Amino acid sequence: MSKKPAPVVMIHGGHCGPWSFDGFAGKFQDAGYRVHRPALRFHDMDLPPEALGTTSLTDYAADLEEALLALDGPPILIGHSLGGLLAQILASRQPLHALVLLAPAAPWGVPPSSLFEIATAQSLLLKVGFWNKILPPDPDVASRHALNRFSPLERDGLLKRLVPESGRATFEMMHWGLDMGRASEVDARKVTCPALVLAGGEDRINPPGTVERVAMLYKDRATFEKIPGMSHWLMGEPGWETVAARALSWLEAL
Repeated sequence: MSKKPAPVVMIHGGHCGPWSFDGFAGKFQDAGYRVHRPALRFHDMDLPPEALGTTSLTDYAADLEEALLALDGPPILIGHSLGGLLAQILASRQPLHALVLLAPAAPWGVPPSSLFEIATAQSLLLKVGFWNKILPPDPDVASRHALNRFSPLERDGLLKRLVPESGRATFEMMHWGLDMGRASEVDARKVTCPALVLAGGEDRINPPGTVERVAMLYKDRATFEKIPGMSHWLMGEPGWETVAARALSWLEAL
């Protein structure tokens, strides 16, 4: 009798929702996996409450941890960007079958590898008090750096689906050096499952150099791969099918 595959939990990134994994989830379901796609707190609402502004990474992680405990066995976590950071936090707290990180945001203590990352973080400081406010999606930044490989028509459709994000969580992720609570910290020694860490070769938001530093935290437990020609939206931009196929083949090899 064939063994029942581990449940798969896909964790979306900032300003997004479970819909961002629509295609990816379909591929995994076709391969026989049971896929769960939780929404981060307040990300499934048209008009989120003011509480979103002060929602912490620790709040997101606590919600997800509770959901994982209800599953029938250690899951496979697949996280994109902010979701990739949350997946790392969860992997340090409970046993997992495997971890797949798609252009993950870096945890506390991992320095940026590009001037673009530094400049982006510094520009946020011009928005005084952003760490306690709701941050609306920035269509210009999203168009040029996250959705840059989509056609104009596809890009416009995706821009309409983006949602506000927590200023607190954004601060904790992008300005970890100023966060006394270390909300984004991950104890890499407690991440014992195998990890596949993928970076888009043309990604400016979480560039390959930084993503490789993330993979290095997990030493021989991690497999790092840079995908030439891909940008930040690895689970949906042109070529995403290759990314899904690579994740599935890696999991099968386990």
